[in-house]
This record gives sequence, structure tokens and C-alpha cells, in this order.
Amino acid sequence: MSGVIFTVPDRCKRCYSCIRECPAKAIRVVNGQALIIQDRCITCGNCVVVCSQHAKCIISNIEDTYSEVLSDIQSERIAIVAPSFAASFPNDYEKIPAALKRLGFDTVVETAFGADLVGSDYIDAVMNAEVKPVISTACPAVFNYIQKYYPELVPNLAGIVSPMIALGRYLKKEKGENTKIVFVGPCVAKKDEFTDDPVENVIDTVLTFSELKQMFLRENIVFSDLETIPFDPPRAALGKAFPLAGGLLKSTDLPGDVLDDEIVVVEGRKKVIEIIDEIAAKNINARFVDILFCEGCISGPAIDIDLNYYSKREKVIEFIKKDMKQVDKKVWKSNIFNSRDIDFGRNFVKTSQRRPEPDEEKINEILSTFGINRKRDELNCGACGYNTCRDFAIAIAKGLSEKEMCLPHLLDEIRDAYDNLHETEAALHSAEKLASIGQLAAGVAHEINNPLGTIMVYAGLLKKLCDKHKIEADISGDLEMIMGEANRCKNIVANLLNFARQGKLNVSTFDIFAEIKNLVKKLSVTGKLDGVEVKAELPLAAMVIQGDKDQIEQVLTNLLINATDALRNASTKKINIRFEDLGDSIKLFVADTGEGIKKENHSKLFTPFFTTKEAGKGTGLGLAIAYGIMKMHKGDINFTSEEGKGTEFHIRLPKKQYLNI
Repeated sequence: MSGVIFTVPDRCKRCYSCIRECPAKAIRVVNGQALIIQDRCITCGNCVVVCSQHAKCIISNIEDTYSEVLSDIQSERIAIVAPSFAASFPNDYEKIPAALKRLGFDTVVETAFGADLVGSDYIDAVMNAEVKPVISTACPAVFNYIQKYYPELVPNLAGIVSPMIALGRYLKKEKGENTKIVFVGPCVAKKDEFTDDPVENVIDTVLTFSELKQMFLRENIVFSDLETIPFDPPRAALGKAFPLAGGLLKSTDLPGDVLDDEIVVVEGRKKVIEIIDEIAAKNINARFVDILFCEGCISGPAIDIDLNYYSKREKVIEFIKKDMKQVDKKVWKSNIFNSRDIDFGRNFVKTSQRRPEPDEEKINEILSTFGINRKRDELNCGACGYNTCRDFAIAIAKGLSEKEMCLPHLLDEIRDAYDNLHETEAALHSAEKLASIGQLAAGVAHEINNPLGTIMVYAGLLKKLCDKHKIEADISGDLEMIMGEANRCKNIVANLLNFARQGKLNVSTFDIFAEIKNLVKKLSVTGKLDGVEVKAELPLAAMVIQGDKDQIEQVLTNLLINATDALRNASTKKINIRFEDLGDSIKLFVADTGEGIKKENHSKLFTPFFTTKEAGKGTGLGLAIAYGIMKMHKGDINFTSEEGKGTEFHIRLPKKQYLNI
């Protein structure tokens, strides 16, 4: 774990809300977890706010406060409280000074006085600016964003410390460098700011209001038991309005020649990004832009209260109206005067985290992996965390995102995986069923072979006796029929044995394309393809493979005959043969324009004795045998069919076979 904000992996549910809401796109998914890219993070804390699973957490400084500040009884321990505290403790804000002193702090001061301290510096910055507009630097998330993503605007930054650092420098001067100072506020970015090189060693640690509430619970501090006491001096004046939009301007008291249209006040993440874009594009002519990344500090990520924006604003205004009556203007002016020798300036550096923009070819290449080849193909659903598919592709090219973050693409992959699994399960079920039938067929075939042989032998002997003794021709014809039918049964048994894979491969090397062309020619000459147009889309070059040529011819013959039979009632009678070279194997397709296969018959097609042909026209063993032959060749056979449009069978054959199969 490193950085101010981190991810708790077990809580992250891949909702990508943090990615969608991160203005710096400083979050990417790694091994299923949305992790923060610390170098890109501007510590605005927006990801903490939008994460419903509390997977984004802020580093805690509670133990540091105890060990490094409260335990140091030799130094004065000061808590400086951000002026938005009334929004975080709406019912008990008047008890905050007493509660902090009960924790162990010696002094409790309003950070708002820091806003009063830098007011004159902002006047000087605006009136003497060399570049326009001057951008306020009270909000660390804003200047972090500019330093990392708009380094060309660093010269526009006011070069003035935030109220927190300004008050810290004032207190160190007034009370000594050994003074321990803890800032308490609503801002996560303050935990990053106080360690910046230009301002380090001013603030000792930073607590959020959420952490302060934890400490109150830990120490059993009950607000109703506390008295109401005021903040310690120095007391703040108009700086109390700092957490509200435009509040910084109230403490600057800009001169009258700076017109309202020369000042722009912006709050809220989206508007901040827009105004910075506009400034970078040189579309803003204002002299001063006051920017807060949140909708005022009253909406900071560590104000964990269920009040809406307006109710929180009312609480802060209520406190301002009450407390301003207690501020002695003369004392306030004296304190401001005493700060005249303190340097409230700071430097900002260009720490650009911009990554090179990918070219159009790379963007289009990535988009094509999601099936996006045209502008209208873009869904722009935002599920990945990016506004458009194009933005997402750019982020992938920059190494800031991963393809797996595209939810529609992921769902397509899951659906394809499910379909493949379903098909594999169906194929496995079919294979198991065929294997069982094959074992049965092999047993039956062996048992039938012997009596068939006996029938054929004795029928032959009787035929010879009839011929020798010139017995009636009818008896001789009957014996010939017995021998013919027995021989037919023998062929069926042989086919059953082939189906049961009892045969062996007679492997040779041959040109599969030449065999297909010869087979089509042979079937045409014998009249089996009469009336059918056969188109073989095969190259002239040879395609040499290894296999049992006779058995492969048997498979192809079966497919062509079946295709011809399917065209019997078709108006267009065409068979198309094509191929695909898969590298180590070849795929052959035989398609017809017949009536197609009914869906209810798809799962039965390779089952022995299943046929849709008329009685006596087929045994239903052709495809079952073809299946067995293809498996013996370590290949496969399958089909696609659409009723009314035709069927396409395809077989995949390895180019090489092991001779010991």
C-alpha cells in the first residue's frame, strides 16, 4: 500500500464507478481489482465518495497524531480546524474547540485565519500578473491536476500557499518551530499537500473530520458533557467564508477596478475540468479564476454527514454570523500586520503525467477487437468508466485500461464461452452415446457374423446341388435370393464394425483435392449426380495429406450422396464444395441448397440407424460410419443447417497421421 488513497482488494466488485468518476483517470483494473496509479492520482478523493463498497480508503493519520503530536508534552500542540467544520458537526459545532482540548490539544485555532493572511497576496498576484488568468492555489486537488495534466498552465498558478500552510507558517513564527500543528478538515488532498517539498515541515500531520470522529469515540468524548468555548486566537474574519464558493474572494477585498466579469468562480469536478480546458485553449479572458475541486469545501470527501449541499451551507453561514460578532477587528488587524514579514509564496513544478496520444491506426485496431469498425457501432454505454468507446480505446493504448473492462464485450465472451461449453457438452454426450452404441454394435456384429457365414455356406451348397441335379429353377432362384440377402447383411455387419472402430487405417499420402475431383467425376459418370450442379471451389495446386484414402473417399461419397438426396424436391439443385487451410489441418465443406434438416433431428444425425429417407432407401449408418472414420483420423465432422435454405457439412482432417493408429 502506498499513497494517500488505496484499494482494499477484497471489497472491490468491478463496478468501475471509481474509474468513471476519476477526473485524472488514475485508476486501472489489475487482476480484477481497480487499483490507483499513484503517480497520476491528484488525491481529490472522489473515488472514495463514489465507491459504494468502501473499497477505496484514505490512509489514516490517527496513530501519527497520537505518537508524534499528542504524546509530545514538551511542545505546544495546536489543532487548526478548517472552516467547514460546522457542516461536518451540524449539531455540535460549538463544542469542537472543547472536544479537541479534551483530546489533548493545548490550542485550537481556525484555519480560516490563514485565508485572511493570504488575501493581500492574492490582490498583488492579480494586479501584477504577467499571465492571465491567475488561478487560485488554495485547493491542492486543483494545483495537483494542473501540475500533472496541464503543465503549460503552471505559470498561471498564483504561487501562494493554501490557508492551511499560511496559518502553519504564522503559528511556527509566533509560537516557535517546535510547535506541533495538526490540520483537521474535510479534504483528502491535504494529506498529500502537507508533505510537498515546498511546504514540508510546516504541518506535522493531517486529520480528516471522519478520523476526528473516530478519535472522539476512542476517547469516549461526549459533546453534551462539554462546555462551549471559543476558538483560540488568532481569530478569523471574512476568511470564515473560505469553504463556500467564492469565499476566498471575500477575504481578498479586490479593488474596485477589477470588474465582476474579470473574476470567475468555479466549483465542482466537472466544471473545474471544463474551465481548465478552456484556460488551456486560451478561451478565458478573466484576470482571476477562483477554483475549488469540490462543490465548496463543505462537500469535501471527508464530510461524512447526510445533509445536502444547501443544509451544510446554511450551517456554515450560521456559524459565520454568530462568530463574526465575537471577532475584535482591531486585534484581527494587528495579527494581520504581524504577519507582514512572513513569506506566503510557494513554487509549483511541472510533473506531467500525460501519455503520448495513440495514432488512429492503433485506436481503430483496438476498437476492432470489440467489433467496432464504424462510428455507429460504438455503444458509448460508459460501463468501462469512460464516456465513449473511443476514449476507452485510447486509454487502452496508453496502458491505462484493459479490454476486460468493457462489459458488453465481456458479456459477449461469456455468452460465447457458454455456447461453446454447451456445444462441447452436447458433443461429449453424443460421443458417449455413440461409443455405447458402437460397443453394442460391435458385439452384435460379431455374434451375427458366424450364423450369417453358416447361412451363406449352406445356401451355396444347396445351390450347387440344385444345379447338379437340375432341380426346379424357382428353388435355385430362391437360394440366390437367400445368398444375396445374407451378403447384404454381411455388408451391414461390416459397416457396423467400421462404425464401432474395429477397423484399422491404411495410411497413405495423397492429394485430397485430386481425390475430390475424381470422386465427383466418378459419381457423375454413374448418374448419381444427375440433374445436380456441383461446384468445387478448389485450387489447382495440390493439397497433400496423410490418411486412409478409401475411408476418406467413403466419407466424402456419403456426404455427396446425402446432399443429392436432399435436393430431390428442391427448385435449385446445387452442391458447393470448398475448403479452408487451418495450418496443421484442412477443413472441407459440402453444402446443398435443399430443404435443410429439422432442428429436432440435429442431435440424432450421427446416431446409427437414424435416417429421414424412405424405407429401403438407406440404413442410417452412413453418417455414423463417417463419424467413426473421422475420429479414427483424429479429425471431426459437423454441420450447420437452416430449414428451407439448405445444409452444409464440414469435416476437419489433420494433414499428418501417426502410422501406428
